[in-house]
Amino acid sequence: MTTGIPETRYATLGEDRIAYQVFGEGELDLLWVPGSADCIELRWDWPPYAQFLDWLGARARVIAFDRRGTGASDPPSGDNLPLWEQWADDARAVLDAVESERAVVCGVADSGSAAILFAGTHPSRTQGLILIDSNYGMLATPEHPAGISEEELALVQQFVIGAWGTQALAEYVAPDLVKRDPLFGPWFAKNQRMYMTPSAASRALTQTWDLHDALALVRVPTLVLHHEGFQPVPLENGRYIAEHIAGARLAILPGRDGWIFSEPADEALRQIDEFLGGLASVAVPDRALAAILFTDIVGSTERASALGDRAWRNLLATHEALARTLVDQHKGRVVKMTGDGMLATFDGPGRAIRCAASLGDALRTVGLEIRAGLHTGEVEVMGEDIAGIGVHIAARVLDACSPGEVLVSPAVPMLVAGAGFEFEDRGEHELKGVPGTWKLFAVTS
Repeated sequence: MTTGIPETRYATLGEDRIAYQVFGEGELDLLWVPGSADCIELRWDWPPYAQFLDWLGARARVIAFDRRGTGASDPPSGDNLPLWEQWADDARAVLDAVESERAVVCGVADSGSAAILFAGTHPSRTQGLILIDSNYGMLATPEHPAGISEEELALVQQFVIGAWGTQALAEYVAPDLVKRDPLFGPWFAKNQRMYMTPSAASRALTQTWDLHDALALVRVPTLVLHHEGFQPVPLENGRYIAEHIAGARLAILPGRDGWIFSEPADEALRQIDEFLGGLASVAVPDRALAAILFTDIVGSTERASALGDRAWRNLLATHEALARTLVDQHKGRVVKMTGDGMLATFDGPGRAIRCAASLGDALRTVGLEIRAGLHTGEVEVMGEDIAGIGVHIAARVLDACSPGEVLVSPAVPMLVAGAGFEFEDRGEHELKGVPGTWKLFAVTS
């Protein structure tokens, strides 16, 4: 059991500070990732929440933080990256600060998207995944009817943004709890106001991500808990998530309140207890989701012939030095140089796009023009190298590039929504060796 409210400390990420708390004991580390409007400083003020955290702390060392731009943490500085990429950066910084090599990641409601992506992109840091009333972020299509329609999404966002900071939102996410506990509504309304301003909430809550492809990349033990009557995220979302994560277990919980410890809570706590108890030893998977970037120098053969061997070698050395420096600055990894280009991976496509643009600008100063192809997908990790269909697709996207262009596969625009990038539709393309046709997009700003 915990002994009082844990101390709030700060992890550093560049110039930013991220507020976090650590409490509890146990062989496992658990990264607690609640939904929006849940500050680390306020959750201990509501007795049922504090009691649940005590219960959780008796089973694991619990790590919790306010992501940048919320609660007690700094707003993010530097590049305007998609929120899930920022969240992954924050999570790694906090895990490093508390010397946690691997943790069970527990995502609740809208934070489930970030938890899914973290488990897919950082399998070596994820021991297990718990998703509670989570949405996988996909808009409904005939092929994926479990998603939400654009009209429904707009209505929900309009309501949530208009109700932010009031008790109306409490009645929406936990209607029975509001009636049962008169302290919950005022506490939750205050939490919203302390978590994020109304204008910031408006920007954050209008972003959507398509995680359909990411679900198949989660290769850690996964428990999906979903309340059968939870209005903001219908049960069909939980079913879809459990069906598309290999080996995931779905437990349907009674009730319609979106709080795991809300009565009746016995079944939810039993499921979590059993799941954590079975995670003593889990193999680290060798697959991950990555942003895969290929670049090459335009007209390299003609340029080499015109310059001669020595001058061309010097120019290639300059290209490699700039490429490695910029990839490192954008927190990526150079997998290999390809003679007149490179293959690099990044945790998310936002940094990959910025790196490609920066590399293009830098190389123009020495008289070189490049093109870049980017795909976000699965890679097989083979020591320092990578392989798999995702790498093949990224290479074929590069083949379709024009000089000076950064061309991306169709999942990328959705994943970087809200980060200020603009794209131009380049139409349908046949990618050699890849079934079907692919709609590609050029980054225009």
